[in-house]
Amino acid sequence: MRRAAIFAPLLVPADLWCCQCLPDWQVRACLNPVDEMQKMAELLGLRDECEEGTVGVPALAGSCLADNRLNLDVYPDGCRRFLQLFKEQQGEVVQIEFLRLSSNDCLLDTTLGSLPHLKHLKSLVLKGGLARDEFGSYQHGSLTSLPPDFGNLRCLTHLDLSFNRLSTLPSCILHLPSLRVLLVSHNSLVTLPEDFGCLSKLTFFSAMKNQLRDLPQSIGELSVLQDLDLSENALELLPEEVGNLHNCTELDLSGNRLLSIPESLANLKSLRRLHLHSNLLVTVPASLASLPNLSRLDLQNNCLRAIPAEIQALPFVHVRGNPLGETEPSPQADKSSTRRLKRLFLPSGEGSFTVTSEGCRVVLACGIHFYFPPGAASDPVRIHFRSLAPDPQWVKLRHHDVLLSRVLELQPHGVQFQQEVQIWMPYISPQTPHQHEVVVRTFSGQIWNDLKTRVKQKRKSKKCVAHCCVLHFSWFLVVSRLVQNECKVPAEGTLLFSSVDPNIKVIFPPGVTKEPRSVKLQVLPVSAEEIQEITANAECRASPLLYLSQDSTVDFLKPVRIQLPLPPGVTGLNLDRSRLHILHGDLEGQTWNDITNEVVLEFTHLYAVFEVTHFSWYWLWYTTKTYIGGIAKKVYERLRLYQVNFIALQRKRDPEQVLLQCVPKHKVDPVLKKLQDRYRGPEPSDMVEMFEGEQFFAAFERGISIDMDRPDCVDGRLSFIFYSHLKNMKEIYVTSPVDRKGQAVKGQVSFYRGAIPDSIPEDASRRRKGPDSLWLATLPIKLPQLKPRDENPGSLYGFSFPPLNLGNAETGYLTQANLLSIARRVGADWQSIGLNLGLTYQQIERIGYNNREDLNKQILDMLFSWAQQNSEDPDCVSKLITAMKESGRQDIADEVEAIIELGRQKYSESIRRLGLEQESSTEDSAIAMM
Repeated sequence: MRRAAIFAPLLVPADLWCCQCLPDWQVRACLNPVDEMQKMAELLGLRDECEEGTVGVPALAGSCLADNRLNLDVYPDGCRRFLQLFKEQQGEVVQIEFLRLSSNDCLLDTTLGSLPHLKHLKSLVLKGGLARDEFGSYQHGSLTSLPPDFGNLRCLTHLDLSFNRLSTLPSCILHLPSLRVLLVSHNSLVTLPEDFGCLSKLTFFSAMKNQLRDLPQSIGELSVLQDLDLSENALELLPEEVGNLHNCTELDLSGNRLLSIPESLANLKSLRRLHLHSNLLVTVPASLASLPNLSRLDLQNNCLRAIPAEIQALPFVHVRGNPLGETEPSPQADKSSTRRLKRLFLPSGEGSFTVTSEGCRVVLACGIHFYFPPGAASDPVRIHFRSLAPDPQWVKLRHHDVLLSRVLELQPHGVQFQQEVQIWMPYISPQTPHQHEVVVRTFSGQIWNDLKTRVKQKRKSKKCVAHCCVLHFSWFLVVSRLVQNECKVPAEGTLLFSSVDPNIKVIFPPGVTKEPRSVKLQVLPVSAEEIQEITANAECRASPLLYLSQDSTVDFLKPVRIQLPLPPGVTGLNLDRSRLHILHGDLEGQTWNDITNEVVLEFTHLYAVFEVTHFSWYWLWYTTKTYIGGIAKKVYERLRLYQVNFIALQRKRDPEQVLLQCVPKHKVDPVLKKLQDRYRGPEPSDMVEMFEGEQFFAAFERGISIDMDRPDCVDGRLSFIFYSHLKNMKEIYVTSPVDRKGQAVKGQVSFYRGAIPDSIPEDASRRRKGPDSLWLATLPIKLPQLKPRDENPGSLYGFSFPPLNLGNAETGYLTQANLLSIARRVGADWQSIGLNLGLTYQQIERIGYNNREDLNKQILDMLFSWAQQNSEDPDCVSKLITAMKESGRQDIADEVEAIIELGRQKYSESIRRLGLEQESSTEDSAIAMM
């Protein structure tokens, strides 16, 4: 039903009274702001309860106050600023009508005590979600209660407490007599007060994503409620009194645990949209088909085996994901063969689903599949999921690992299922040689562990998926690792060999251990060509790398025999023993010691055999060099590095849109060929080497800049993490802060290394210290000359707006002057509103960059761009109202509805007058004919 988006605002609102070219009513307002703005406010229904003479007076200094609004949620220290203003200019602050604060602010509790003094306050936003945790999730605010005298805010009509930690609804809210809009979504509410129905003026209530288990009967007393959102809760039953919400036009009950809905819902004659998807419904009343205004009924992903014919006949009903036509198996029947599990297909906007004891199959929009067998969950459990970008701070890859997917988080963490749940995760095909295998890796909260994994390729799509089984949920990702062979070593001894190279064997003699222990073996083949290229020595040769590990910290009681093949081209017949070296490497491969003289070497025609008592890396070299440890260290480091190139391309139709990408060397040509129709730019950078999971930055220089408020911007530079099989790509807008009307700007983008990854070789770490060694590459960026804008009397803030009449005569028009009035109240919510109006993220970002120095211009550009694109759409006004509501701006939605209602009245009066004139003319004609 809704799209939610949270952005960090680019700038704080500026004072809108510094206009140079305004519509007539705004010009009069500038000359006499109190009188004229008061008239406009009264016309829009905004001054029905507060004192006169307080609207639109720019009393507070600075740019944080726009008219009678104080937006401080854009500051990290907004509460401190409010307390300072309240102390120094209390007389002006108590007159404000609109206030926004972040509940992530550490001074929120201190600030709450001052809010009851704002007697004229109409709209208050105390939202969390403006900060992120280490996994990229929005952090809930610290708000848990409100002061008792909060109920003294007699003028308050709009209250937003979303993304907080409320476990109960503060009782003082029930004493707000004018409250019309209440948002408490993304909290921890378990129930609502029994006398919740005393909020008699409430028209909009959202409690989505809480933990509500039931509703009070008094909810039916909300006689003027129009929009009720209770999605993503734990409701199992609805009171019959819900049927008394006769003015309700939209009811969202999706994502709960409802088994049935009351017949009284058929009394909601004003209902237009009813959302019941993702519940446990086994039946729905046929009387819902009689609702006269219903235009959408969503019953997807329930347990409906049959739907009344009256409802099936509705053209707007959605029933996908139900076991329609299936019958309940008899108790004597074999359930495994007769019962078909419920299937859930979740669209991209969904983030959770419910699993019952009956089990189900779930398909996510990203291609991930789940299978919950019957009995896996004894009680209904709500599963939440999200996809996270991998962060090397907590996604720890091992040597020679390749990341193949994003991180999948499944909640609730740690919940134990009665039977194993199967997961299928799609991944990018690694196209690695046979010495690698694909596994699913899970995070326990402390360490990552590999799961037993099966892989397959889908027949139609040719996509690869990794399959695993788990008993509890946490974080999951797909990696490609060196093929791992393992065995349990008993006291009697055993034999372990490599499936990559069967010539590599490890022999455990009897008595090697007292207690059984698990041993793992991995092999990394190294070709002779790689050795010669890295060492620049044709005489250097090496066997495959062998890595051995065990689950015990105690060395073996007896030596373990290891068999390695001799390096390529070397046999027992031509072997020069003085040139053969056995190297032992530490776990990180940073030091390699020659242990040839410490072990007893035996040779056959093809193999070398030696004995050890502890495990790590072992490598057999054949060379004339005396100090082989340094050479092996260099080769091992290079085997972990990827050769990459950087590209910086500009879109042909919009040069300010720049695509940055780090591409493995062998993929550069295919990538450029794919992009050449839409982009142009310089040749790729020279080749550089990077580690899997290494951080790097892109910095725009020489007159080119980007938005510093982006979440991926660190100290003015874009942050990247290199993963060889994921897309290391960003597409952004750039600007030039200088006036370039008369000339083009020739700038550049440079790439720099970031923090040195953990556990990289010491030599590599040493080379990457110092400012010069951090630089990787530089590519040119050119912004063309801008055409000067035409200055004309119809422009405002540098914009020129054509005449606009949105809507139609019957439903009422919105004019250019109306949109300008609406723009004055949008503020920092303009991005969210723009997205809900249907603008793309790229369009929003483009508008922000073009007008980065002025919030007013950003708002006007967004609003009028949308208006011009939709001026022919007869439903554009209703879409604007819906977008405002979905963005949490019920106050603006009310203003638009007031304007439209005024237009309807004028139209009705004109039709009535016109009808009387037509009737009189008809009667005169009839008399003349007689």
